[in-house]
Amino acid sequence: MIAPSILSADFAHLADEIAAVTGPEGADWLHVDVMDNHFVPNLTLGLPVVQSLRAATEVPLDCHLMIEDPDRWAVGYAEAGAHNVTVHAEAVRDPISVALDIKAAGARAGLSLKPNTPLDDWVEALREYDTLLVMTVEPGFGGQSFMPEMLDKVRRARTMVDTGHLTVVVQVDGGINADTVAAAAEAGADCFVAGSAVYGAADPLRAVAALRRTVLQAQAVTDPAPSAG
Repeated sequence: MIAPSILSADFAHLADEIAAVTGPEGADWLHVDVMDNHFVPNLTLGLPVVQSLRAATEVPLDCHLMIEDPDRWAVGYAEAGAHNVTVHAEAVRDPISVALDIKAAGARAGLSLKPNTPLDDWVEALREYDTLLVMTVEPGFGGQSFMPEMLDKVRRARTMVDTGHLTVVVQVDGGINADTVAAAAEAGADCFVAGSAVYGAADPLRAVAALRRTVLQAQAVTDPAPSAG
């Protein structure tokens, strides 16, 4: 799945920017970065904007809460119609309770790990989640360079999913573009958040389609060939 990040879109024309990535080969999810200038040093969108976006598009909204006290605020995004609501492991107080509350409110629950946060510390909590977001940059700003060392975390998560220890969508966010998306796909990611690579392109819809083709090609190389007979 390709999830264009509207953090890189023109905030003055968000409805038009969403329409620019919507179509038969367009966005699977729309990634909405919610930042509070406390958990991360930036301030972006909040709940009223998410409510407006929900009314403007049928594309599922993937809300990434880079905020303090997600235990208090996450359910509101689910109630507003978000398809997936992701909280940060480093900010959440009761990860299992939050996951259950998000799902009870009608959304999928996601857990995000910053680059220095070990996956193994969160495996038990992740059993209650639907999505694991592996940050491939430090959260807080768009346009950062991809951190290839994070692919080990992606591979570890992919192995846990393939062996039945977890049942999460493995998502990557940060520096995903035409040069890095194949490596993330080969490592086992399922969902790819791309901001500048989509909204910095002359044709955002074609950029989404191109990223998806690259992912499918990379996955075809890494998937084992079917046995004869």
